[in-house]
Amino acid sequence: MRKIVVLVFSLVTLLAATIAMAAEPVRIGALFAVTGPASFLGEPEKNTLEMLVKETNAKGGVEGRKVELVVYDTQGDVTKAVQLANKLIKNDKVSVIVGPSTTGETMAVIPVTEKEKVPLISCAAGVKITEPVKKWVFKTPANDHVAAEKILIHAAKLKQKNLAIITVSDGFGSSGREQLKALAGKKGFRIVADEVYGPKDTDMTAQLTKIKAGKPDAIICWGTNPGPAIIARNVRQLGMKIPLYMSHGVASKKFIELAGADAAEGIILPAGKLTVFDKLQKNDPQAKLLRDYDQAYRKGYGVEASTFGGYAYDAFLLISNALKRGATPVQLRDGIEQAKRLVSVSGIFTMSPADHNGLNLSAFEMVRITKGDWELVK
Repeated sequence: MRKIVVLVFSLVTLLAATIAMAAEPVRIGALFAVTGPASFLGEPEKNTLEMLVKETNAKGGVEGRKVELVVYDTQGDVTKAVQLANKLIKNDKVSVIVGPSTTGETMAVIPVTEKEKVPLISCAAGVKITEPVKKWVFKTPANDHVAAEKILIHAAKLKQKNLAIITVSDGFGSSGREQLKALAGKKGFRIVADEVYGPKDTDMTAQLTKIKAGKPDAIICWGTNPGPAIIARNVRQLGMKIPLYMSHGVASKKFIELAGADAAEGIILPAGKLTVFDKLQKNDPQAKLLRDYDQAYRKGYGVEASTFGGYAYDAFLLISNALKRGATPVQLRDGIEQAKRLVSVSGIFTMSPADHNGLNLSAFEMVRITKGDWELVK
């Protein structure tokens, strides 16, 4: 009898293994601004996701499932992003979508994924993406109000009470401006100048001249490349000695390259730990993952990993974790929402029905640009 039980158990185990090996692949869609003005976001996101899928499939997949990846280049165009989102869902039959790269694209795509009931994990930072919570929408960059609060905490330490803000007139900049003004009022700061620039503007001297007249203790610039790099150069050209903060939207070496090391010198910003992974304490829970990611990316693409590529890494890790519960859109959505203490590039994610971002102030370190590199601000 015992031999029969053992035999039956062995057959059941073998059958379960066979079923797992034969499990249908999971198809992931991705929308990234691989070319165009936002390519500094989309290119590392695409590279990272392709690298992770290749590595995962070489190890047998996730839970016995191989991963199929379909990537489309939105070029940062809102209309194209919506068209491609529909294509991913209706033609390519994906179970989940990673991206888009920007807040504007994401906000345009959300109605599509909500209607079709396909989970979306955005790689954009705007707080409106996940606040209020939308059932099928998540995002991996920390909310912009978290970055804004990080800046204001630092400014308060330095007694910089009179602030000037200059923000880009797109989805990311508008959201950042809103968060900065709301938080500044609550925390006792005074906004002495509030200027806006366009995404394609090539000179912000006029806005900065008005800011200078307001005599602020510090300037906060909120945008993504190339605008902030132009502002950094304009500040230097005008001989302004006012401390300059940037948002997390420029937390990559591309910003330093565009601004030039001299103009970027001394600028402070909130950035993910990837920028300073080699300066973290050894017991930091993210340290090994960040180091391994950087090494793999350098090996694959010849350059260091960027915070923006890390957003796609986070999305893939959330999907992989959710696949333990199943591969249908509903199962993936539920699995992503149930992520707890998931260590990744942008931070340690704890999602919930009330929080589809899952990150807090610990996701950022304040860093200073010194001699063309990052250093931790103590």
